[in-house]
Amino acid sequence: MHPPSRKDFVSLTLTGQGSGNYNNSKQWRRQSCWRKWKRLSRLQRNLILFTVALMLLCGIATYPSVTEHFRGLTVVAKEEGDHALKPVVHEVQPALDKLNRPLVPESPSEKQKRAAHKRGPPGLQNRLQKKGNVSDTQVEKEEGEKPLVNWHVAMIDQATERGTAKEAANKVDVPEVEQEGHSHKEPEVDRLEAVRDAFRHAWKGYKEFAWGKDELRPMSKSYGEWFGLGLTLIDALDTMWILNLKKEFEEAKTWVSTELSFNKNVDVNLFESTIRILGGLLSTYHLTGDTLFLDKAKDLGTRLMPAFNTPSKIPYSDVNIGKGTAHPPRWTSDSTVAEVTSIQLEFRELSRLTQDTRYQAAVDEVMQKVHKLEGKQDGLVPMFINTNSGQFTHLGMFTLGARADSYYEYLLKQWIQGGKKETALLEDYLQALEGVKKNLLKKSSPNRLTFVGELAHGRFSPKMDHLVCFLPGTLALGAHHGLPADHMELAKQLMETCYQMYAQMETGLSPEIVHFNMHEGSIGDVDVKLADRHNLLRPETVESLFYLYRFTKDRKYRDWGWEILQNFNKYTKVSTGGYTSINNVRDPEYPSPRDKMESFFLGETLKYFYLLFSDDPELLSLDKYVFNTEAHPLPIWPTAQ
Repeated sequence: MHPPSRKDFVSLTLTGQGSGNYNNSKQWRRQSCWRKWKRLSRLQRNLILFTVALMLLCGIATYPSVTEHFRGLTVVAKEEGDHALKPVVHEVQPALDKLNRPLVPESPSEKQKRAAHKRGPPGLQNRLQKKGNVSDTQVEKEEGEKPLVNWHVAMIDQATERGTAKEAANKVDVPEVEQEGHSHKEPEVDRLEAVRDAFRHAWKGYKEFAWGKDELRPMSKSYGEWFGLGLTLIDALDTMWILNLKKEFEEAKTWVSTELSFNKNVDVNLFESTIRILGGLLSTYHLTGDTLFLDKAKDLGTRLMPAFNTPSKIPYSDVNIGKGTAHPPRWTSDSTVAEVTSIQLEFRELSRLTQDTRYQAAVDEVMQKVHKLEGKQDGLVPMFINTNSGQFTHLGMFTLGARADSYYEYLLKQWIQGGKKETALLEDYLQALEGVKKNLLKKSSPNRLTFVGELAHGRFSPKMDHLVCFLPGTLALGAHHGLPADHMELAKQLMETCYQMYAQMETGLSPEIVHFNMHEGSIGDVDVKLADRHNLLRPETVESLFYLYRFTKDRKYRDWGWEILQNFNKYTKVSTGGYTSINNVRDPEYPSPRDKMESFFLGETLKYFYLLFSDDPELLSLDKYVFNTEAHPLPIWPTAQ
């Protein structure tokens, strides 16, 4: 047998990729990683997952700030390279449209649909440290409050600093913006037109829902009646003439000619019907020369005369103009001092125009009696006077607010109206101001705002009505007509205080009443009780701003007024027409509309806004006219009279 043959070579077999034991493919690597993951303990796997998740969350949180940082660097580089700010101008209009959008007071459910922009009270200390003629319309944040950064607004501010946004700003309606000493001013013509627009909007609601009625209720699209004499329409007549709203004026004039009748069995308040209706008719007659308004004024004045048929000649508060009878309120035989001493300008002028002396004789007798009465304190008068005895009642109560305010105003204005001849009126006015300084003038804490409080039986109260804000304007008017210069200085101090009553509220609108803090260490100067937080669209602060600007030409008074007008538009404007008073000036989210537009919003507030923004000093020159307490201008009598 032969042994097996011997092979002289080596046999090598190459297998495919998928058939051998070694595999370096991606699939094999994934399987290998999975095996390694499965070999880890549960604790190890949980730690790894937690670490990865934490890194992911940190990345998400830091991504916006990183991208914004690089985006900001890009913008700065572009500005430094070629100052190309044209995109900024294109961004101005949307931001401004949002700022000046018509406001309908919204319900809470409606507010949840949008991100609300809250206006916080400005830092008062910064406000008081500002000097000179600059704008105050920027929102100042409280200490510790994180500012809300808006990219569009930031870019607008940068453009303002470089002086390149002036052309864009001239085309839009924006408040003045202050940046490092540079003041950008909005053209006054825009502000005047803004007042006209506000009036047209208010008139639109009145015409559509309350035509010929006393007051508009804009929220319910209805009306309210007080006297049934078209109170809002008559109160607004001279405003329309001054604002050159000819179409609206002619509509109202037609109603006065064809519909207005005082032959009605209705009780009217002597004071309110005198200052609003009689004053409005007399003023419109002087502005237009149309005897229609003088005839109506004479008819009303005659029908109001029975109010003076009292044992003391101090008039009753209410008159039935149809029956020719008068009476006090049902609950008392008293009248308020302000009511019986703030009808003189109108009745005196009616006598001058008609040559019928009985109107002036009646109101002059009232002033002569009050001049001689006991019960005053350093020229300050109590709030009530009895129509039977002719004596002051509720002695020891002194205020420049409700029930006494316009007594002091009419002392000065009668003296001016009559050619500065009636020295008793001037003496009473000057004595009363000394009484205010001695008894009612105090400083608040911590910022030492000058304010006028009240006195009750020797006890001082730091309570100040918004009504008292007539006083800065009255003081300035007296100084203009030759009274001591320190009256103007006091006017400026009180004007600052009245502005702060607006600026320190979250809506930028003043409450009806404030209480000032006087204790050292107080955090804020102003407190507002819950029942006092309403705003009735009152004119007194705007009135005083008008006087202060007319006499000083300090532009800050215009800027303050502009700020207030914008806040009226933001928080009280109703989209369907009209403006509404509100219940809560401290709640910008829902200020709670009261559904009432007072006639004085058209008769006074908007009129004073217009006069404040006008550059024409001869538009109702204060050397030729004196305004009644409802802002109806009456002529100063010729000195020869």
